[in-house]
Amino acid sequence: MRASTPEEGMNYDLLKIKSYKYWDVYLHENQCYLGRVFVLLREDQGVEDFLSIKGEVREEFFLIGQQVKNALKELFKPDKMNYAALSNTSEKIHVHFVPRYKEPREFGGIVFHDTRSGKNYAPYDRSFVLEQSLLFKIRDTIKEKLQK
Repeated sequence: MRASTPEEGMNYDLLKIKSYKYWDVYLHENQCYLGRVFVLLREDQGVEDFLSIKGEVREEFFLIGQQVKNALKELFKPDKMNYAALSNTSEKIHVHFVPRYKEPREFGGIVFHDTRSGKNYAPYDRSFVLEQSLLFKIRDTIKEKLQK
């Protein structure tokens, strides 16, 4: 089965970082913001929008959020984090974690520039494409950090 994605494109099952009871964490296919991930609600749970989440599902989301934020801060040292729960292109409940950088960051031999630093993360460079091997390296680096 193919994961439902915020933007159609890559099979996001290949970019899954970690599964929890109610949520899955995925690397976003577009890494113009190094370390961008999204957390996707695994099943409907009868939730109509992000603010309708209650109980264990909500508690798990905030636990995951702290773990992901801490991992990204350690790995890539963003200056700020942006969060977006828009559900415009996918009706599935998901939240984007978008690390923001004042200065370029290097990873895997590539220099990443946050060309919109100090501004809304969107619109972002949808033409930014990395080789699949580098996407997997970013995915695995975050996965390893979350396993600790």
